[in-house]
Amino acid sequence: MTRAGGQPAQRLAQSLVDVAGTQVRAVLLYGSHQLGAAPDRYSAYDLVVVVEEYVGTYRELRRRGFTHRPPRLMASLAWLLPPNVIAYTPEGTDGPIAKCLIISARDFERELSARSRDHFMISRMIQEVGVLYVRDVTAGQWLDDCLAAARWTVLDWAAPYVAVPFTAETLTREMIAMCYRSEIRPESGSRASSVFEAQRAYLVETYEKLLSDASSEGLVVREGHGYRSARPPGRLARLRRFVYFNFSKLRVTARWLKHVLTFENWLPYVLRKVERRTGMSVQLTVLERRLPLIFIWPRVFRVLRNRPAEEVVAGRVAPPGSEGDA
Repeated sequence: MTRAGGQPAQRLAQSLVDVAGTQVRAVLLYGSHQLGAAPDRYSAYDLVVVVEEYVGTYRELRRRGFTHRPPRLMASLAWLLPPNVIAYTPEGTDGPIAKCLIISARDFERELSARSRDHFMISRMIQEVGVLYVRDVTAGQWLDDCLAAARWTVLDWAAPYVAVPFTAETLTREMIAMCYRSEIRPESGSRASSVFEAQRAYLVETYEKLLSDASSEGLVVREGHGYRSARPPGRLARLRRFVYFNFSKLRVTARWLKHVLTFENWLPYVLRKVERRTGMSVQLTVLERRLPLIFIWPRVFRVLRNRPAEEVVAGRVAPPGSEGDA
């Protein structure tokens, strides 16, 4: 965990605290703006907003006009499948946009532990994240403990399944690839590699210390210049992992439908993201724009089928009618 910089991100975090007050325990920055992994002027700031409880948070956001959904509906969706995702634009359409994952402290702690119900939060929080706001020293220590617990789970679902002997670099490279394979994503096939390279130094340093600590506890064993898991996974462990990742992919995909309700004006955001990351020019029909949940699915499948193997340079979009056209 590092201290996040950048005035737009700091302003977004402070605005959230000003709006929701004591409901906010911590605000974290992750993703392309934290890593410098090819963000452009249209890229949203990816924030995790840890709150004390859902209903009070959404009441404050609605009272200030930042969401128009009933607070109890939003809270019910969060209880069912945390976290909710909302768009947050306190400075209007010309200012920065935040894509906020709003999650209660209770759910945040559970979803970064061995008790996690899916891989959504772990995938994001085992990488380099920046602290934009933490309420006090006690909350800061709690946050550090949660993030450390998330990294510790890597010894269970990643370390036993990579080629041995592994180093911090080979482990974390494959760890990121596993996280990307655990979700259906619109990015190119090389996105996981780009994300790893953007934070290589942080990952190697952080997980070298984790492996050293794990070696002291007998969870991994030194082998040459690397490590191996002390206990290779048996059939039951492999089956549990298989079920966990497949169930996780179902839950993560189910969040798409929930985001349609919680993330207002979601369609333009998704289109820009697809164009940035794949180079495909997406031109929707009138029916697709008016009733996207009914008519957009064939186009979604074409995008997933035709996404390029290599990542597109930010801002470059394939011209309409080219092979990349969706």
